[in-house]
Amino acid sequence: MKESVSGFLGEILIREGLITPEQLHDALKQQRMNGKYLGQILVEQGLVPEEELQKALAKQLNLEYVAPAEIGIPPEVLGTISAKLAQQYRVIPVEKGANWVKVAGTDPLNRDLQEKLSRELKTIIRWAVTTNQQIDKALERFYHEHLHTVTAILEEISATELEGLSYPSPEGLGEDPNKLVNEAPIVRMVNFLINEGVRLNASDIHLEPFSVGVRLRYRIDGVLYEYKAPPATLYPAVVSRLKLIAGMDITEKRLPQDGRISFVYAGRNLDLRVAVAPTMHGEAVVVRILNRQNLSLKMEDLGLEREGLDRFQRLIRLTHGMILVSGPTGSGKTTTLYAVLSRLNQADRKIITIEDPVEYELDGVNQIPVKPKLDFGFAQGVRTIVRHDPDIILVGEIRDRETAEVAIQSALTGHLVFSTVHTNDAAGTFTRLIDMGMEEYLVASTVRGVLAQRLVRKICPVCKEEQQPTGVELELIGEAAKVPTVFYHGKGCEKCNFIGYKGQTGLFELLINSEELEGLVMDRVPSSVIKKQAIKEGMITLRQDGLAKVKAGITTISEVLRVT
Repeated sequence: MKESVSGFLGEILIREGLITPEQLHDALKQQRMNGKYLGQILVEQGLVPEEELQKALAKQLNLEYVAPAEIGIPPEVLGTISAKLAQQYRVIPVEKGANWVKVAGTDPLNRDLQEKLSRELKTIIRWAVTTNQQIDKALERFYHEHLHTVTAILEEISATELEGLSYPSPEGLGEDPNKLVNEAPIVRMVNFLINEGVRLNASDIHLEPFSVGVRLRYRIDGVLYEYKAPPATLYPAVVSRLKLIAGMDITEKRLPQDGRISFVYAGRNLDLRVAVAPTMHGEAVVVRILNRQNLSLKMEDLGLEREGLDRFQRLIRLTHGMILVSGPTGSGKTTTLYAVLSRLNQADRKIITIEDPVEYELDGVNQIPVKPKLDFGFAQGVRTIVRHDPDIILVGEIRDRETAEVAIQSALTGHLVFSTVHTNDAAGTFTRLIDMGMEEYLVASTVRGVLAQRLVRKICPVCKEEQQPTGVELELIGEAAKVPTVFYHGKGCEKCNFIGYKGQTGLFELLINSEELEGLVMDRVPSSVIKKQAIKEGMITLRQDGLAKVKAGITTISEVLRVT
């Protein structure tokens, strides 16, 4: 059934010019291997926008396509489905008759869901097709007050339940910790915390215990925002629930632990990395949300300006040598390198990576995770990789002399090696490698280029408005005469959760090695001298790239100053 439906849908998508017959053939082949819906495969691969796919699906099934977040829905229609059911089943009521309700959802082929809704509502269900984005927007618009507070969940838990679930310390879990962490209220609370993180497009969820209570923060576009936290009496159970589903030992509270969770949100499979560490007042938890749908692997989407992108693309076409990406944690280095590998990933090249950990799977790329407990790190990984006849090698990070040595040796023996380092700018990468113990002539001859980067938040396009810069900002930027007198900022709206920013883009500093720069590296001059020569040869600094994005109305002065 699934394959026949996919075939008809594929024909419509080809007829609409959205995919080619070859792309359909490849997607159907992948479907037979993994059992996913054709549409899900096409969207995950970035071949078809979800909205176009859902419109084609509606056409195929002779159903109406609606955008529930953009239309007026009368209260009496909204009242047919509670906020809890709307969120649970991810449907929005859009119309009703005497004995029927029309709901907008993303999976009109799900007969089980249709039957469940019909039983719950005791009426006939008619289906309309929409997108996950529209469902999210409609839930926010129509059911916000009911769905988006921890208080609302606590209100669903009776006082008796709370009393039974509360305990003053981690030791209160008793002899049977599994029983408590599987209680419905705790499960609902943990699911809510994760769902909220995905809804907010957060990259991380931070849960921290202190003497005065619990703090909950979400990192959104690189900045932490505080939200209402679960009560301290429930916190140990929440942590234990997270540890349980992440495959950790919930009875071990003295040592740090790491785990992973596979989580389904809006029909999308998400990977969550969970890290737990003991503190003075209990266990602190950080959940990293790895959302493949939010990851663009197109180099054009990184934020490089046109000339810089052209130069970088020429650089990565080299057949040997080492190319490094530098920047602090959370600056987008992994995304940049994944975009590079996606661009270079062709049938005539073998690409192997060694990563800590593997954050996203790349089809056609051999990805190896490090295993510190088995003494298998980056250096050991590279030694293994070179025996597998690679053309391109990615080393997750060069953090010690041994890894630097094997990476440089691989570059000298005809491989193209990519890696990351933690330095403040591109020029500092050379001195960093030399400080690790590498010979100057080896660094000078193998490092073909360095891309330093930072991430800045983008102004929300919906609430973007003009703003006069302050004198302090202009003074700090140091280039008042070269920038416009009018700047932009976001005043805050529903689209950006009233933050004023939506999404991130990169600031870049691309240094391409030259004979002059090689000579300076060999002479072991300070990084400031290398930087000065690179600028003379045409390098645009991080600050200059930031100013260009301020002029273009992409970001704000305060953002550029925050990261450069």
